[in-house]
Amino acid sequence: MSDGLHTLANFPRIAKFANARILLTQHSTQTPHTTALSGHHRRRNVDYTALTASIRRRGLELGFQQVAITGVNLRSDEAALLEWLDDGYHGELEYMSRHGIRRARPAELVPGTIRVISARMNYLRGGADPESVLGNPNLGYVSRYAVGRDYHKMVRQRLQRLADHIESEVGEFGYRAFSDSAPVMEKPLARNAGLGWIGKHTNVINRAAGSWFFLGELYTDLPLDPDPPATDHCGTCHACIDACPTGAIVAPYRLDARLCISYLTIELHGPIPVDLRPLVGNRIFGCDDCQLACPWNRYARTSAESDFDPRHGLDAASLVELFAWSPDDYEARTKGMALRRLGYVRWLRNIAVALGNAPSSPAVRTALANRRDHPSRLVREHVEWALSRHDTTLNDSASPA
Repeated sequence: MSDGLHTLANFPRIAKFANARILLTQHSTQTPHTTALSGHHRRRNVDYTALTASIRRRGLELGFQQVAITGVNLRSDEAALLEWLDDGYHGELEYMSRHGIRRARPAELVPGTIRVISARMNYLRGGADPESVLGNPNLGYVSRYAVGRDYHKMVRQRLQRLADHIESEVGEFGYRAFSDSAPVMEKPLARNAGLGWIGKHTNVINRAAGSWFFLGELYTDLPLDPDPPATDHCGTCHACIDACPTGAIVAPYRLDARLCISYLTIELHGPIPVDLRPLVGNRIFGCDDCQLACPWNRYARTSAESDFDPRHGLDAASLVELFAWSPDDYEARTKGMALRRLGYVRWLRNIAVALGNAPSSPAVRTALANRRDHPSRLVREHVEWALSRHDTTLNDSASPA
């Protein structure tokens, strides 16, 4: 949340896709709080070293696990982004190309920016074991970043409170807060600020905390003391590459969003390619396989934020039960969650694919048959595909040995 997709939040969403792997920085419809940046001017009687230390302390008090500072030079990342776009790896993520180089030039996105305050917040809470859910094809797997409260507003509100603290120290200053909500290359910025390196799966990894965290930024005109960048510690490890169900990590540090399950189940608006459907398994919103395989996540820390607790049993819910949700059920049960952005039709599309991959049973076949006449052609097509999988299973079991 990667250039192959450094632009997203830290999680597989492809853009997240946001570290949480979509791995990308996106297109929120909410307008972030902005105070006009007036350009670089060094205020009199401000000890910027002391101010930087104060910002770190306040950031921790606000629930961030780490706050650091970086400059705005992203030239090498800009070149990588343009190459990634030229290769077509962004698929239908047209906003990735629409914003062009502004994504890699903070001072063009927000004039006057000379520093970026980068912060990370852990999101992993308790709940069902991810590996156990993935191993049970009758359950639906929702990426762990999305089982609780939507992080966008929460992280941005904490950043606003951090900005309020800075203003209390130095008076009015220029800033703009982001949390996966604008064309911001938050992963390279986090790396440059020392929050972690960008792993081969294109998520940010911290040596002491793994990769299960969200990122947020304050663009500012204050000449704060920058931190040293993080160094890469992936070494010869290729666990994430081997673990990817669809082979979306086409090379170390290079992600083809068109193959990523996070892209397929969250960003893609049309049909999921037929040849990829069996590989989706029971993943109905996002994918965490590359994070689950990463050995650095043995150091991952549990979040203290109860808002990220799983809601409505979505950390290990029955596919048949989820497929029976009405539109009103979906609206009520996804309120305040990242799941809401998917929409009811694509929710059914994804679950139909997972049911097509589930073991054949009367309950599964009945659930699918009940959606055969759904008003959406997208849903109907995926339901028919899923039913054909079960027809094949029945025919195979009825064949003589």
